[in-house]
Amino acid sequence: MKVSKLVLLGSLFSGVLPVVAQTPTPTWNTPALRAAEASIRAENIRAHVKFLSDDLLEGRGPGLRGAELAAQYIATQFALDGLKPGGDNGTYLQQINFVGMNVIPARTTFALLPQHAAGMGIELHSIDLKYGDDYTVSNRTLTPTVDINAPIVFVGYGVIAPEFGWDDYAGIDVKGKVILCIVSDPPSDDPKFFGGKALTYYGRWTYKFEEAARHGAVGALIIHRTDLASYGWDVVKNSNTSEKTYLRDDKDPQLQAASWIQLDVARQIFASSGMDLNQQMTAAGQRGFHAQQLPVRLQAHVESVVRPFQGANVIGILPGTDVANSTTKAVKDQAVLYTAHYDHLGFVPGMKGDNIYNGAADNATGCGMLLEMARAWTASALHPRHSVIFASVTAEEQGLLGSEYLGQHPPIPAAQIALDINYDMVLPIGIPRQIDVNGAQRTDFFPVVQATAKRFDLAIVPDPRPEAGSYYRSDHFSLSRVGIPAFSVDTGVLFQGHDEAWGRKKFEDFTAHDYHNFSDNYHPDWDFNGNAKLDRFGMELGWQAINATHTIHWNPNDEFEAARKASQQ
Repeated sequence: MKVSKLVLLGSLFSGVLPVVAQTPTPTWNTPALRAAEASIRAENIRAHVKFLSDDLLEGRGPGLRGAELAAQYIATQFALDGLKPGGDNGTYLQQINFVGMNVIPARTTFALLPQHAAGMGIELHSIDLKYGDDYTVSNRTLTPTVDINAPIVFVGYGVIAPEFGWDDYAGIDVKGKVILCIVSDPPSDDPKFFGGKALTYYGRWTYKFEEAARHGAVGALIIHRTDLASYGWDVVKNSNTSEKTYLRDDKDPQLQAASWIQLDVARQIFASSGMDLNQQMTAAGQRGFHAQQLPVRLQAHVESVVRPFQGANVIGILPGTDVANSTTKAVKDQAVLYTAHYDHLGFVPGMKGDNIYNGAADNATGCGMLLEMARAWTASALHPRHSVIFASVTAEEQGLLGSEYLGQHPPIPAAQIALDINYDMVLPIGIPRQIDVNGAQRTDFFPVVQATAKRFDLAIVPDPRPEAGSYYRSDHFSLSRVGIPAFSVDTGVLFQGHDEAWGRKKFEDFTAHDYHNFSDNYHPDWDFNGNAKLDRFGMELGWQAINATHTIHWNPNDEFEAARKASQQ
C-alpha cells in the first residue's frame, strides 16, 4: 500500500506514527469459520443416511413407528450437539395434529356416466375406472365415506391469475360439481407471462385442488400428461395410493374427491362429449377459452380408513449471542434457518417382496446433511450474533405440511428469520462443479450467493428443469409463503471427473427408476463428498447472512415481497 509523503512527513514532525487504513477481513474469511467448515465430514453424513433409510424405519411414513424413530433419532442428535430445544414444552418436538386418509380400493368406485345429448340415438354406457391404474383419489373432508354424483366441468388449466389477465373460472358455476383441469401452467414462452417455460405455483397440483375447493367444487380431476407434469404416472400412483396426510385443523374449504386421472381417461371423457382431447387442451391454453360443463357425470363412492395422529417437526436452536446476552426485547434476532424433511412414503402392508419406500436419496440425504451441519456449528468456535435454527420437518411428501405448520408456528417470529436454506434429495454421486440455488436470485442476498459459489468453484446454473416447478415442490416454499427469503441448495449436472452428459444421465435414471419408488435405497458405493461440500457452502452462506449489515429482502414486486412486509409490521 502506498502512503502519502505529506502524511508521513506530518507524522514524523508531530511525533505520531502514520496510521495506515486496513481493509476489514471479510466475514467469510475467518479462522473459526474455516475450521468449522473443515470439520464437516462426508462419512458422518453417510452414517445418518444409512440409518435413516434402513428397513427398521419402514419408510418414515408420518405418524407411523418408523417416523417416530426418525424424529427421536434426530432429536437425540440435536441434544448431543447441545442445541436448545425449539419444540413444545421444552422438547425438540413440535407436535402437529394430522389426519391420515387411506382409501380402501375394494370399496371405492369411480365411474363416468355419459349423458344423452339431444338427438343422439345411440345407447351410452357407464365407464368404470380402475383405482391406481386409471385414477387416484383422496377425500380431503376427512370423513370415512363420501358419495358423489355430479356433472363434470372442464375449466382448462383451472387457474385464476389476475396479474396475467387469466380466469379459467369466469362465467361458470362449479359449486357442487366436479372440475376437470390440465396439470401445469397455460403454455408460454414469455418469462413475464406465467413464467415462460418455468412452472409457477398456478401449475402445481396443490393449487388446482385449492382453487377448485375455493369455488365450491366437490371434486377435481387433474389430467396427467408426463411432459406437463415432469414425471410419469408411476410417481402419481405411488404418491397417491398410500395413506395421504392432512392438517386436522385446516379451516380452508376442501374437496370430497381430489383426484388425478390418466390421459386416456380424459380422452374418454371428451370422446363421450363429442370432443377431441387434443383440440380441447390446445384451446385451453389460448386467450378466449371458456369453461364448459360436459355431458358426463362422475359417480363416485370413496371409502377411507381415517387415522387421526400426531407427527412432529424436530427443532433445535443455537441461540445468537446478541439475543442471549440481551436484557431487553429491543434486540431483534435475524436468525438463519436450515431445513430438511425426514419423512417419506412409508410402506405397503401385506405386499410381497420389497414393500418399503426407504427414501435414501429423498430425503435421508438432506436430513443427514442437516444433522452434520448442526454438529459442525455447535462444535465450532463460532459464536454467531444471531441464532441458527435447525428444523427437520415431517409430511413434506404429503404436500409440504410440516413446513407449512412450521411457517405458521415458527420458534421465533418470521420477521426475525433472515434466511432459510433447505436441503432436499441431494444425490451422493460425487463432487459437484455446478450448483442450483433456484430462488436465491429473487432476493438481494444473491450477490453474496454468487461470490460464495465462486469461492467454492461452483458455477451457478439455472433450474435445469424449470417446467417441473421445483421451487414450489420443497419445504423452502412454505417459508417463502410467510415472507422468509428461502431457497434450496442442490447440485447441477457437472461433477468432478465427468462431463455433463454423465451427470444428466444419473439424474434421469434416478427419476425414471428410483424417485418415489421402492428402489430408492442406500448404496454403499455412494460418494458423499459432494454433500459435505454443499454443507460447507450452506454454512458459509448462513454465517454471512448472520453478519449482514441489513435485513435480507425479496426483490421488488416478487410474489413473496408482500408477505415479508406484512410480517415486519
